[in-house]
Amino acid sequence: MKKEMSMLLQLQLVVLLQITALASSSSGEQRSVDGKVLELDESNFDSAISAFDHILVDFYAPWCGHCKRLSPQLDLAAPVLAALKEPIVIAKVNADKFTRLASKYDIDGFPTLKLFVHGVPLEYNGPRKADLLVRYLKKFVAPDVSILDSDSVISNFVEAAGTYFPTYIGFGLNESVISELAIKYKKKAWFSVAKDFSENMMIKYDFDKVPALVVLHPSYTEQSIFYGPFEAEFLEDFIKQNLFPLALPITYDTLKSLEDDERKIVLTIVEDEGEEKSKKLIKILKSAASANRDLVFGYVGIKQWEDFADTFRANKKTKLPKMVVWNRNEDFLSSEVASSFEKVVRDFLWGNLTDVIGSESIDEEDQASQVSRFLEGYREGRTIETRISGPSVLGFINSLIGIKTVYLIVFVVGVIMLIQTIKGDEESLRVGTREEDDHSSGSASDTVNREHRSGEKED
Repeated sequence: MKKEMSMLLQLQLVVLLQITALASSSSGEQRSVDGKVLELDESNFDSAISAFDHILVDFYAPWCGHCKRLSPQLDLAAPVLAALKEPIVIAKVNADKFTRLASKYDIDGFPTLKLFVHGVPLEYNGPRKADLLVRYLKKFVAPDVSILDSDSVISNFVEAAGTYFPTYIGFGLNESVISELAIKYKKKAWFSVAKDFSENMMIKYDFDKVPALVVLHPSYTEQSIFYGPFEAEFLEDFIKQNLFPLALPITYDTLKSLEDDERKIVLTIVEDEGEEKSKKLIKILKSAASANRDLVFGYVGIKQWEDFADTFRANKKTKLPKMVVWNRNEDFLSSEVASSFEKVVRDFLWGNLTDVIGSESIDEEDQASQVSRFLEGYREGRTIETRISGPSVLGFINSLIGIKTVYLIVFVVGVIMLIQTIKGDEESLRVGTREEDDHSSGSASDTVNREHRSGEKED
């Protein structure tokens, strides 16, 4: 009896071990990261999202041209992100086919990228080129505050951070001072504290005492320094005001990044951002911005984004440069500012203009004084408010898909309307013939036919 019991227990133990090994093997396969873009559907989507802490999902449609251009970029980025200490997986879903998933995650355009962090979806509005995408996503698996303990570590950190985000370095600052704000603004900037550094770092980053919080904008070759006070209110003001460069070029990406910023925007519209005279004016705008940190200063060239500028009645015939102010609550003050495509356009391209009297356009002579007078007039309320709207529907469609496509759409719609008109004429002729053949029955039939057609229109 004891022998049989012993054999039974051994058999149960073997079965249990096999089940455990099978489960472990299955889990390992599910969580494996091989550097390839995963193809998800409705059967494996939820399991994949729960299996990986960080997974970037591309909701695409096979017929979408932008999706086809994005796909090779994701293929290049996938192995690099998979090799990180905390790997990030890239996956894709045919949202045109698996409509339940598209509906669940509010996919209304292609391609749409969403980053799932521990199962929670976040809208991805970052770059889509492979190298920039990798740099952008690294932030989400990096520490909230990186600890830097030597000059070489500081240099390596700045280099690895790249140029897409501003980088904050607290020299001689305890990480606890900025930890809460680092968590709050993690999606917008890199944060670090330098515990040990030489005088060379002080010379390189141009600060002469500690504690000091230095912010770098590598892509704009700008930096700012904050010596305190390090109370939460003052510290957060400095961090928020330095998330963007002093003068920000207005593009689709920069407008998206400004969505959470509550400051008003001073927009300067020029003919061409690349012209030497425009570059000189941008330097003046930077000086004005440093003294007016409660405002965001931006600029756009008609050559770079004509449809955007046209929203504010600025075009090649307008006297340029032109300045306007936008208060982010659908009011435009002192100057005109617009927004961008899709949701940004829908949200921001309506509002009021309040022009500063006698200061809207800027002459080439003594522009610094003119910018100062413009800001003074705005501050003092010497303004005129007018209502503006976004660009025409045709103009907006043209900016998105090209004029040839617009003409094709108009042609197709015209052909459909012509066919409908011909069909309507034929139906009228048939009804008229029946009336001539049989007056009594035709009258009743005509009434029924009219009622039926009326019902079709209602549907």
